Amino acid sequence: MTDNFLRKAIQKVATGPEFSKNISEEDSYDSMMNILDNESDSVQAAIYLIAMRMKRETMDENIGSLKALIDKSDIITANVDELLDIAEPYNGFLRNTPLSAFLPAVFSSLGLPCLTHGVETVGPKFGLTAKKILKASGINVENDLKEASKFLSDENIGWTYIDQEKFCKPLHNLIDLRTRMVKRTILTTIEVLVGPIRAKNKTHLLTGYVHAAYPPVYSDLAKVAGFDSAVLVKGVEGGVSPALRGDAKVFYYTENNEMQETKFNPKNISIEQNMRAVPLPEIEKKEEIKLDEISSDINIEDFSVKAAEIGTDAISGKNGPAKDTLIYTGALTLSIIKNIDFNDAAEQIKSVINSGKAKEFFYNAK
Repeated sequence: MTDNFLRKAIQKVATGPEFSKNISEEDSYDSMMNILDNESDSVQAAIYLIAMRMKRETMDENIGSLKALIDKSDIITANVDELLDIAEPYNGFLRNTPLSAFLPAVFSSLGLPCLTHGVETVGPKFGLTAKKILKASGINVENDLKEASKFLSDENIGWTYIDQEKFCKPLHNLIDLRTRMVKRTILTTIEVLVGPIRAKNKTHLLTGYVHAAYPPVYSDLAKVAGFDSAVLVKGVEGGVSPALRGDAKVFYYTENNEMQETKFNPKNISIEQNMRAVPLPEIEKKEEIKLDEISSDINIEDFSVKAAEIGTDAISGKNGPAKDTLIYTGALTLSIIKNIDFNDAAEQIKSVINSGKAKEFFYNAK
């Protein structure tokens, strides 16, 4: 495959608002493979990705591109019957304090092995990521696939983080290009769905969305990726945690493979908060703003330390919006995956947090 192939794709997708054409699943697969194999000029790769975004990607183009990522990734099966994959935006968070880095230990302490994944930082947001929070908490974030798999099958740990660099190096190598491109592309949408580690029996997906058009897209892509079930939460800032007030809209599919819609309300499990999410901690602004970090003047390193402290307090049982976020997100997920009552799920989550079991499992991953 040569860059001549990508040139042909560009000629179709980058001909303006009236004449740009969609390409087939096969052509989008070949184009993405061309980019991942580093067989294309970086300028052409950037033009192709931006042009696809501007005309809006079709489902065939999403599927073809995702299949390319999966084929270029190392994917293994862990020695566990069931596994939950938490997939959040790799470009992180800037408008609230995310707690999802602490969720895997909550689930694993209940006997459900859990995986989360990501990168240190990536554009266009360059926000706070799970990796940064876990590093600040002293957790091992450098496991390779085999080591991560062992963590998942260890009954005293049951959770792990795996970095994109460890399972899809060709995609990780594009971070510099993505930084220089400034805007988000199809990669932001699909990279979270690779699923680098699978279970022997059932692998579940938990992910978030913001815009109403995304649930059917993510649902179909999750099926293409081979997830046995998927829970899609309208989360704060696109993450997996819903707002702490009002109804949470959730889409999901299970064994019947048909997407369904449901709602959850935190008041039903005795959570009453005036705030939507855990607010940003007090952080000094950066003295200088780098040109590529145009989205925020937040000092991410300080933010990661503060977020680690907030999350540690929450998983230690300290009452407040952070603990409520863990309980609420965990309960709605568990109720769907295990097909149990929402209140029963919440009581299980509260039990492992208040007893210290979730905290123990969290720090066992050091």
